[in-house]
Amino acid sequence: MLVFSIFNLFVIPSEQVNDSSSNTGTGIHYGWFVVGAGTLCIFGCLGLGRFSLGMLLPAMGESLGLSYSQMGLISTMNFIGYLVAVLLCGRLMPLFGGRNLIGFSLLVIGLSMMAIGRTENFYLLIFFYVLTGMGSAMANVPIMALVSVWFSSEKRGRAAGFVVIGSGFAIILSGKFIPYLNHNYEQGWRLGWLILGTIVIGVASLCYLVIRNNPEDKGLKPAGWKDRSDDGQVEMDTTLKLRSRLILHCGAIYFLFGFTYVIYVTFIVTAMVQEKGFSEAVAGNFWSWIGLFSLLSGPVFGTISDKLGRKVALMMVFSIQATAYLLAGLDLPQVFLYFSVCCFGVVAWSIPSIMAALVGDYVGPQRVAAFFGFITFIFGLGQIGGPYLAGLLAEKSGSFAYSFFLAFTMAILAVLLSALLPKKNS
Repeated sequence: MLVFSIFNLFVIPSEQVNDSSSNTGTGIHYGWFVVGAGTLCIFGCLGLGRFSLGMLLPAMGESLGLSYSQMGLISTMNFIGYLVAVLLCGRLMPLFGGRNLIGFSLLVIGLSMMAIGRTENFYLLIFFYVLTGMGSAMANVPIMALVSVWFSSEKRGRAAGFVVIGSGFAIILSGKFIPYLNHNYEQGWRLGWLILGTIVIGVASLCYLVIRNNPEDKGLKPAGWKDRSDDGQVEMDTTLKLRSRLILHCGAIYFLFGFTYVIYVTFIVTAMVQEKGFSEAVAGNFWSWIGLFSLLSGPVFGTISDKLGRKVALMMVFSIQATAYLLAGLDLPQVFLYFSVCCFGVVAWSIPSIMAALVGDYVGPQRVAAFFGFITFIFGLGQIGGPYLAGLLAEKSGSFAYSFFLAFTMAILAVLLSALLPKKNS
């Protein structure tokens, strides 16, 4: 599969191929196969379950007669479902295990997406998309937490980086596939929901077959494990509480990411089609370029965070994102819109991977699910506010420019907050 082929390019050269502890018959630590399944998980739960909305929304909005604020509300309600489910992840994962929770959640996502494709009523559409959001959280949080279980701190950023690129593959698919359906079929957006939902159900089966809850299930130690009692977590603080200043600081940074990126991914295609005069096919090409550029965003910046520190990596990423938002809002020649897409794409999914690694560094693998779930809850608050406020701004002003300017301002604030992270864990 394409996902595992990409892993071979990056992982095999840095792993000891004669490692008898890999337990895979290939010399590759089984943790990298969990990462491969995790990439598929993110492909389904976030890539198709959430980010495909950006391509489906223009045709769906026109077909159902939706206003800008209603379009924003659909996205917001999805994030409310996500937010509610995040609160449950810390309790559900110890009870059922990451493997079972991920498999079940992906099944819920697939079925709810298929239901949206058959829905006529606006409120039923919101209901099913809330279920999609809940499933997205209950698949995303456990798979990111499993990275800290399967990998030591020295490899954690890179491993998490590979997991998050699943969204990029999904964006490439939706950017090409949805315009094709809309061009060749009446109400092709409905067929799009049905097909994408079916794909997610297939992903659920694959993830359940591959994922394991911890290395001990395969008779292994975490990848990169060294023979020392703290497993490399030399700066881990076992006294940290969920509402400690440090964790709230991390949550504030993650909130700003949630608030800003979701404005871009929800409305950039709609802005291109309805304001910039692009055809849906051309806008879909832009969307696919975002997906293509994003394939290296997680691995590259996750590795940078392993080498240079989480703080430096976060500052770099937010600065590049701020540039993308500013260029999208300004009335500039078309070439700058290409540059905006490039800037957003090259860092698109890097922040979740860095944040997952950062929290794992702070609290250790045994507590990472609860703590990452908590800051993801705060991140979810940002996702709720972002699209709704952006939709209102667009409706009042008649343009998405001010929405993108809002995202720019918040991204600059995130740069400053990242710079204030404690040096000892940077």
